[in-house]
Amino acid sequence: MSTSEEKVGHLEEEARKRKERLLRLKRKASGFSEEDDADRHSAAPSMPLPKPVFRSYKPTDEGLAENVMERIQPLDVDDQVKDQLELGKSYQLISDQVDLTSLAPRKPDWDLKRDVTKKLEKLEKKTQQAIAQLIRERLRSGEGNFAMAVNAGATAEMVDED
Repeated sequence: MSTSEEKVGHLEEEARKRKERLLRLKRKASGFSEEDDADRHSAAPSMPLPKPVFRSYKPTDEGLAENVMERIQPLDVDDQVKDQLELGKSYQLISDQVDLTSLAPRKPDWDLKRDVTKKLEKLEKKTQQAIAQLIRERLRSGEGNFAMAVNAGATAEMVDED
């Protein structure tokens, strides 16, 4: 025998042992002993098979007709609806007393704005600081007359607004 055939034989033996070990663990977990397993293989199953239950199907076989569940009739809800309608009439009296104009709904994004305002304040401060720093750097570097450029930009904005 070559070494590859020996390895294959050895691996097959390990796989068989592993399968047996897993079957023993499965039987132990389900409560079966090895004698029960031997009896199960030798004789017919001792436990009866579960019977089907038919909820919405009418079987054509008469032997299965006994497993059909009875149809459930819906409840009459007229009395419950009448009681709820009577309760609703009393609530209408209360709603007449409340001024609905004072109960204006909030804007749909009010909670988002509330949560973001603190972060936006921090960012606004940092933005102003960065702009001021850029202006100082340009003034120090002496890139032309910066004041004239700022005035020209402001004048252009005023013309656009008019």
